[in-house]
Amino acid sequence: MRIKCAQEALRSLATMSGSGINFKYKPPVNRSMRALDRSFFVSKVPLCVVRFPDPKNISIFSKKFKESILRVPRIPHVVKLDQGEGSRRSDGKTLACDNGIVAKGVLLTDTIRNIEEARVQLSSEAMSFLDQTHAEILPYEYRMDYDFWKAEEILRAVLPEEFLDEIPTGFTVVGHIAHLNLRQEFKPFASLIGQVILDKNNKIETVVDKVSSIATQFRTFPMQVIAGRDNDLVVEQKESNCVFRFDFSKVYWNSRLHTEHERVVSQFFQPGQVVCDVFAGVGPFAIPAAKKDVIVLANDLNPESFKYLKENIELNKVSPLVQPHNLDGGEFITKSFTLLTQWHNQTNGKITVPPKLSHHERKRHKKVPTPAAKELEIPLHINHFVMNLPDSSISFLHNFIGLYHNIPIQTMPFIHLHCFEKYAIDEEPTMQELHNRVHSRILSSLQTNEKILPRHQLSFHLVRKVSPTKPMFCVSFELPREVASATSL
Repeated sequence: MRIKCAQEALRSLATMSGSGINFKYKPPVNRSMRALDRSFFVSKVPLCVVRFPDPKNISIFSKKFKESILRVPRIPHVVKLDQGEGSRRSDGKTLACDNGIVAKGVLLTDTIRNIEEARVQLSSEAMSFLDQTHAEILPYEYRMDYDFWKAEEILRAVLPEEFLDEIPTGFTVVGHIAHLNLRQEFKPFASLIGQVILDKNNKIETVVDKVSSIATQFRTFPMQVIAGRDNDLVVEQKESNCVFRFDFSKVYWNSRLHTEHERVVSQFFQPGQVVCDVFAGVGPFAIPAAKKDVIVLANDLNPESFKYLKENIELNKVSPLVQPHNLDGGEFITKSFTLLTQWHNQTNGKITVPPKLSHHERKRHKKVPTPAAKELEIPLHINHFVMNLPDSSISFLHNFIGLYHNIPIQTMPFIHLHCFEKYAIDEEPTMQELHNRVHSRILSSLQTNEKILPRHQLSFHLVRKVSPTKPMFCVSFELPREVASATSL
């Protein structure tokens, strides 16, 4: 993918050193800050540094006397020395030599804060080594600024104390956008949080926050730009060796489903088969399937999704294999065989697929003949229906009743249906109980019974838990012939 689903996992600075001294490396605190002031975050730690006339003794001392040198993550124990540390002469030239080579020194452990303490705390062996090498112990002030600290550390220094148990540093990355879902108590600090996250992630150009949990008809949520570019929400997301372009504010996209897209495509779809993607979105199932020579009828009701679906088909060069539609899901299901037949007739039953060549192969084929285009037959039967609309996929199943009434279809399609099965917070149902509930709902929508579609014919895959009481499943089963051939409603 990357489009990559991604979450920032930051550690507390408490792991940097002993609990009695880690306060030295924390940023200054200002809990009244609402607009980010980077200049506020400056902290200085008094240390000591050892300057060796011969630079090779730096590594020798560091290896031989490890207990005497500074060991703090993100702070190098070997540092450049400037005029303040006595490494330059009065004329401004370096003491190491006069050809511009920068002098370096070794920072001593932070329990040593001045030269007197160094002479007391360093071992006799270490002091003897310093004397033999004509080394000099100098005072050194290590300066930390805004760039030194991670996002969590900065936010811990500015958010109210009552919020410090759960700092909101987690987000999902979609193209150049970081997508947060801030809880209500963090909304007043949204711009501050967004700016810190923007600063600390160099691949992020815009940070957005979901304004409310009320979804539109097309599974999109109102969102607010809280940092970065507010006029560019069109992203390019890489996933499954494909590139998807879309306006993140106008279509549904969930980077956490990357693994599920790959699983369904690789586990179920075979070259030359026909797949109907009922709720295709911008193409995360359809386009990777077409890349492996699967013939796809892809549909989405959202005009914006349909627009970007067509664009992504061209962008990924799979236009011979994917036919896009902009229909209601139920209408698409009932018309699916007709749409396939029309496609078959328009192409005389054959699709010409250009050879797939990588950049390296294209360069190589300039010298040798390019492989011939491939020809695929369009079968007059559908192998799979993908129904990725978890909130309501099951309610569309009645459209399969009588789908092949009076049509002599030999092969029944498989249905891969994504759904939620939410339960009460005081319940503790087993997976078997949840599967049984989903099975019951499927039977009801198909208006059939367990004899026609027994539970053991359904394959369940737990996709993810949207919340502790809201698992998402993918249920795969073969459409019963009795249902497909029944008199339609």
